[in-house]
Formats: sequence, C-alpha cells, structure tokens
Amino acid sequence: MTAASTPTPPDAPEAAGGGTATEAQPDKSPGDSAQAGKSDERLVHRPLLQRMLGRPELGAVVGAIAVFVVFSVVADSFLRASSLSTVLYASSTLGIMAVPVALLMIGGEFDLSTGVMVTSSSLVSSMFSYQMTANVWVGVGVSLLVTLGIGLFNGYMLVRTKLPSFIITLGTFLMLTGLNLGLTKLISGTVSTKTISDMEGFASAKALFASELTIGSADIQVTVVWWLALVALATWLLLRTKAGNWIFAVGGGEHTARAVGVPVARTKIGLYLGVALGAWISGQHLLFNYDVVQSGEGVGNELIYIAAAVIGGCLLTGGYGSAVGAAVGAFIFGMTSKGIVYAQWEPDWFKFFLGAMLLVAVLLNAWIRKRAEASR
Repeated sequence: MTAASTPTPPDAPEAAGGGTATEAQPDKSPGDSAQAGKSDERLVHRPLLQRMLGRPELGAVVGAIAVFVVFSVVADSFLRASSLSTVLYASSTLGIMAVPVALLMIGGEFDLSTGVMVTSSSLVSSMFSYQMTANVWVGVGVSLLVTLGIGLFNGYMLVRTKLPSFIITLGTFLMLTGLNLGLTKLISGTVSTKTISDMEGFASAKALFASELTIGSADIQVTVVWWLALVALATWLLLRTKAGNWIFAVGGGEHTARAVGVPVARTKIGLYLGVALGAWISGQHLLFNYDVVQSGEGVGNELIYIAAAVIGGCLLTGGYGSAVGAAVGAFIFGMTSKGIVYAQWEPDWFKFFLGAMLLVAVLLNAWIRKRAEASR
C-alpha cells in the first residue's frame, strides 16, 4: 500500500465510493465531472498484474521464492518438516521485531536501539523477579512498563527536539548497552542473570512466550503464532484504520500531513511504542526459552531488523512499505541462515549473502516501483 500524494484529512467523511465527500459544485458541467472522474486514479479499475506491480512486497516475494528453490535443490534436508520448522522459528524471532520496525520506517523514522531493547526487556523481567522473589509474572509486567517507557522516551525526544531519529536512538542504543552490562554486574555480580526456572509463574509464562505446538509431524514454536498475529494486526492497522492513513501520510511528508490535520507527534510516539511492544515480546521469549540471559546480547540485531524491512519493500525515505513485506524479508533471513547450514556451506559466507540479498532486493523494489508508476 502506498500513501496518496495528498493525505486525506483524518476527520473528513467518506463517500460511498471510498473517496472523500466534498461539497457539491453546481457550476461544473457533466463533461467536467466526467473528466475529473477519469483523472482520479482511485476510481480507475486497474488490471490484476498492474495492481500486483504496485505492491511493495512483490520484490521480496520473488526473492523468497528464489531462495526457497535454491536451498530445496542444494540441501537435501531443507524440505524436511523439522528443518522447515527450524526455518520458521528463526524467521519468527526476527519477524516479531521486523514488523513494528517496518511500520516505524513507513512513518519515516528509524530505531537503532531495538536490538539491545530486547535484551533490556528480558533482563528487567529476570532480575526483578529474582531480586524481589516475586511471581515471575510481576517481573513480566514491570518489564512491559519499562520497555514501553523506553519507546515513549524515544518518541517524545524525537517530537520535542526535532533531532533526527538516527541520533536519538543511537544515543538510546549506547545508554542501554551500558545499562545492560553495568546493572547486571552490579546486581548479579556477573554479566548474566540468575536462573528463575524454579520460581512461581515460570511454567505458565514459558507456555505463553516459549512453548512448542505440535502440528502434524512438526513442532512449531509459539513465536511463529506471535509473528503471524503481529503481521495480521499491523496489516489491518495500515489498510483498514485511520491510524494507518496517518502513518503513510507522516512518512510521505510530515509538514503536509500536519497541514491537513494529521496528529504527527501522536502518530510517531505511537509507532515507537509499537516497536517497544515488539521488543518486549521478543525479550520475554529470550528469557523463558533460555532461562539465563547474557547482558551483552542484542548488539547488531537492529540492523538485521531494518534490513528485513527494506528487503520487504520499505523505503528508507518513508511513506511506502507493508507489514507483509517485512514478514517476507524476515522469512528470507530465516531461510538463508538455516539453509546455509543444511547445505553444509561455510557459515562465514552468511553475512555476504545477506548483504547481496539486501542490494538485490532494493534494486528490484526500485525497478518494480518505476514500472508500476509508469503503467498508471
């Protein structure tokens, strides 16, 4: 989905045809009205192929099919049910963060603190529960509040200072990196947390954030369910709600969006809160899947989340992209990371393949956009 060139005022009533209702213009002739209808692309029925070319995730889908075919041929074990479940698990752990990061990028902003924010979320849950000898769910709730507070801090600083999001979230990244290491050493005496697997509430929390579901002959991690639910929620938000129009409008042009009544500050803060929510879910999985958390984890993952969103069709300039595309981008990452292992290739080539896919995806997405715009 792309944003319209001029955002629709958020409170304008909708006409029966899906457009914006306007006052009657009695001075216009029937010919003028017909000409106006022809010039409004919302009223023009476009062929299926043309509509597909306008989808931001098309390039990612083509790339995902190509990667799947390659590893299906070169890796004998790639198509096994257990292997595909491992690929889905790797994709879901990235996709849970790639989806809210994609929405933030559609809104025209970045967040470089996402990788360490995931670790911060898990550290807060673990250390609060252990130090307070409280039910694990208390630590989970405190972690949610702290993580949302970090997202609120990023969004509030952005709208108040008008500094680039790159600078603000880079500062948050450095602060969280230091806090994760410093506070963990201060409280636990080491760089890792203490085990909480024997505490009350651990089993039920693990069932929600780190359990397995058996489907046929495959064991599917519950993170896949979280991932798909976030994709569905984000897609509905972008395509079916007023907030979705605001996100595209803000990413397409902040000043223009503000001029037509879009709440720019509220929209951007909401996007950062969405990223924080994704970090909280990922952080709880990290904790309850492994029990012990290393405080130095997460550094560098923020670039992978951004790359998955870009491969999925999001523009670095904002105003264009989709949640489905980000999910496909994460799936490509999952297939590549595990496919290299199943194919028994040298793992050191993993980053090379990711970089190559990123460049190819960006070039393919740019070509598709040009073709789609030329065919209108």
